[in-house]
Amino acid sequence: MSSQTSTTTPGTEDHRPGAVVVVGTPIGNLSDASQRLKDVLHTADVLAVEDTRTLHRLASGLGVTVTGRVVTHHEHNENARTGELLDEVRRGRTVAVLSDAGMPTVSDPGFPLVRAAAEADLPVSVLPGPSAVLAALAVSGLPTDRFTFEGFLPRKTGERAAHLATLRDEPRTMVFYESPHRLAEMLTALRDALGADRRAAVCRELTKLHEEVLRDDLAGLVEWAANNQVRGEIVVVVHGAPPAVAPEPEDLVQEVEHLVAASDVKLKAAAREVATAHGVSTRKLYDAVITARGQN
Repeated sequence: MSSQTSTTTPGTEDHRPGAVVVVGTPIGNLSDASQRLKDVLHTADVLAVEDTRTLHRLASGLGVTVTGRVVTHHEHNENARTGELLDEVRRGRTVAVLSDAGMPTVSDPGFPLVRAAAEADLPVSVLPGPSAVLAALAVSGLPTDRFTFEGFLPRKTGERAAHLATLRDEPRTMVFYESPHRLAEMLTALRDALGADRRAAVCRELTKLHEEVLRDDLAGLVEWAANNQVRGEIVVVVHGAPPAVAPEPEDLVQEVEHLVAASDVKLKAAAREVATAHGVSTRKLYDAVITARGQN
């Protein structure tokens, strides 16, 4: 009986792809770190991080030894770094992507790499972790069934006002990031754009020793921010716009009559056009016009 042995030609290597792993990290409290996070910090072949010092503080705090190659991967170099990291994946290596805190790709580096990996049909997986967006939403006391993440607002006054104008009628709860030294200005802009009585919450230092959540209308939060020296990481959660209240059909009778008088449009067609524009029943509006005519 003859035996067979496998041989590898010198200089060749296994070309099965590795993976990009998007890694969530604690947003303040190291006790929130999972065992999976500790494992990937120790075993990943390459760790792409915003700041190497932050990575080493995290690893030290968790009692983990980093064995892989550490490279910087931040907003200023992530596009240039993407090709290099994908080549590592093609060589069968695990590339762990970490931001300084929270989930990469969410107002943090990582999206260009994930998109490129997906387009190249290379494996991408996620190691879930703490998220400032979801943590703030959960403790805000505002509706959580539908929400939109808006990140940081534009810094320039005109651009910020223009963007907030598009959110005036947004019905979903809105989540924003902001730096502490710009918070008062940002809350004032929100008040001016969305209304002083719009409910909101300022969530500060989530998961940390001095965690604080202030819930009030925007007018109250503007006053609070103006009278306090705010510090720490900030997330602002704002109630969505209330649903528009449709007018009563009786209030639209004159608009229908004006449309009929100003054109050759028949009454039913005019009632349908006005009803559609205001979100009311065509039949009820038509009946209201007939009733009003009967009373005149």
